[in-house]
Amino acid sequence: MNNKLIRTTKLLLDFMFFIGILVTVLMFLIIKLYGRYNIYFKDNAISLTILFSLSGFFAVLVIFELRKIFKTVIDDDCFINENVVSLRRMGNYSFLIALITAFRLIIYITPGVIVVVVVFLIAGLFSKVLSQVFDKAIIYKLENDLTI
Repeated sequence: MNNKLIRTTKLLLDFMFFIGILVTVLMFLIIKLYGRYNIYFKDNAISLTILFSLSGFFAVLVIFELRKIFKTVIDDDCFINENVVSLRRMGNYSFLIALITAFRLIIYITPGVIVVVVVFLIAGLFSKVLSQVFDKAIIYKLENDLTI
């Protein structure tokens, strides 16, 4: 693999992970500040803080699982059961983000909210299917290792 691509991707995942934690922790302050410019955020600060913080928490967990998977790619050992578990978890977290975001539709309907729900539903399905692909690949790998 291209070392520059690996380093760049690793740095991006690390950056997103730590910034995601920071933004999630500071969500109430961010929403209060933005509420100065957007009346919707001012009037719904508490409910938006809860929804965005929960979504942020699960998004950070998705990135955490991606970082674990990425480490196995760096180690050139990606067809392992831990990655199957990580992909399943990522699917669950994505479905939860879609569900949490769908609650925002009760407060205020925007095309962006609908897009986020659809994107995370697709991400959840993709993660679940990919976990099954990895699971099969591990079985084939183990059978192949036993044959040799």
